[in-house]
Amino acid sequence: MEQAIVLGASAVGAGLAMIAGLGPGIGEGFCGGKAVEAVARQPEASGIITRTMIIGDALAETTGLYSLVVALLLMFANPFIGKLG
Repeated sequence: MEQAIVLGASAVGAGLAMIAGLGPGIGEGFCGGKAVEAVARQPEASGIITRTMIIGDALAETTGLYSLVVALLLMFANPFIGKLG
């Protein structure tokens, strides 16, 4: 019974962790749109704008990757099962 509860809670936690992947997707889309607007206003600064956008996207993507790692750990290498005794 306890193992079923732990597995169910882990599945819910993994699902919630994957919902965290929505944030980086929305943020990167917003960042890309604003970069296009900035390049349209100042084409001569496109190199700096693109570089800044890529760094910002990489930082935003790390949260999505961390949530994916947490979800995979909960689903396939669950550390809580060993604690049941």
